[in-house]
Amino acid sequence: MNHTVLNEGIKLPDAFPVILYLLVSLSVSPVVFSDEVLPESIALSLQPDLRHEPIQPLRQAEGLNPHKISLGERLFHDLRLGRDNDMACSSCHNIKDNGADHYAHAPGRDGTTLDVNTLTVFNSSLNHRQFWDGHARNLEDQIDTVVANTKEFATTWPTIIGKLKQDTGYVHSFTEIYPAGITADNIRNAIATFGRSLRTINSPFDRFLLGDADAISPAAKVGYRLFKTYGCVACHQGSNVGGNLFVKLGVFKDYFALRRNPTRADLGRFNVTGKARDRHVFRVPSLRLAALTPPYFHDGSVTTLAEAVSIMAEHQLGRTIPGQDILYIVAFLESLPGEYRGQPLGYKP
Repeated sequence: MNHTVLNEGIKLPDAFPVILYLLVSLSVSPVVFSDEVLPESIALSLQPDLRHEPIQPLRQAEGLNPHKISLGERLFHDLRLGRDNDMACSSCHNIKDNGADHYAHAPGRDGTTLDVNTLTVFNSSLNHRQFWDGHARNLEDQIDTVVANTKEFATTWPTIIGKLKQDTGYVHSFTEIYPAGITADNIRNAIATFGRSLRTINSPFDRFLLGDADAISPAAKVGYRLFKTYGCVACHQGSNVGGNLFVKLGVFKDYFALRRNPTRADLGRFNVTGKARDRHVFRVPSLRLAALTPPYFHDGSVTTLAEAVSIMAEHQLGRTIPGQDILYIVAFLESLPGEYRGQPLGYKP
C-alpha cells in the first residue's frame, strides 16, 4: 500500500489527505455566495475558535542563544562559504524580501540553474524535513547539502574552516560561544540557530485567530472558511500551514503528463528513497508566505497564486473551484505573511 508520511516514523495511506478533506467538508457547513458583494452577516459569523482550528498562530522561537543567532546571521551572508568567495546562503534566500527569491530556478554556479524552485527560509525550522524531496532531516543537514552541491557552494568543510580561521573576528566570536572554536559542527549550529529564529509572527490572520475580528478583511474570512470546506486544509494545517507531510503531486490528475518535459527533480522523494511509491511525492510546502513567494511549485511553473490554487484543487482534490471562491481563498492567503523584527515581511526602508 502507498503511504503519505505525516512525520518521521509515522506513515499514513496515500488517501489520507482525501479522507481528511472529506471529514473536514462534512464537519464544516459550506459557504455559497450568489452576489459579488460579501454579506457582512456571513463575514461576522466566521470568527474562529482556537480550540478547534486546524491552523494555529505562529509563535516566536524560544530558548535560542542570541550570540549564536548573531554569529549565524553573519555566516548566512558570508560569501566566503562559496568555493570562489562568491556565494552565500543569502544569495538565494533574501531575508529583506521573502526569504527566497523570485526565480523559477535560481542561478547556480558556472552558468547553471538550480534543479528546483527556492523555498523560503522563514519558518523553515517548522518543516518536518527540508527541501522539496525531504532529503535533509533538519537545518544542519540542509547546510551540508548546500556546501557539497556542485551548483551551489561546491566546496568542503576543511576549505571553509581554513578561510574563517584567517578572520580574527570569527576566531574571537567562535571561541567565546563554542569551546572547540571554528569547526564544521559549530558553523552548522550557528547558521541553523539563526535559521530557527526566522519566524514571521503577528500576521493579520494570526491576530484574527487570537480574537481581533477586524485584523483581516471580510473576503479573507470567507476565504479561510472555503480553504477548510474545499479541503485545502487536509495538507496545509498547523502553525506553518503545511510543511509536515509528504504527498504525491497529482492525486486525482497527472500533473506531469499535462506539463510534459519531465526532469529528474520531478521524481521527488523517489530520488531519496528509490521506492516506487515515492515517485512524484513531495513535502507539502508551507503557505505562510505563499503570497510573497511566486513562482510556485517545485518546478516554478506557475506565476500567480490564483492559478496555483486552481491547479492544486484540480490535481489534489479533484475539484474545480469557481473563480470568485479562488479570489476569496487568495485573500485569506494574503493575510498569512507576518512580521520579521517588527516589520512586515518585504518591508523596504
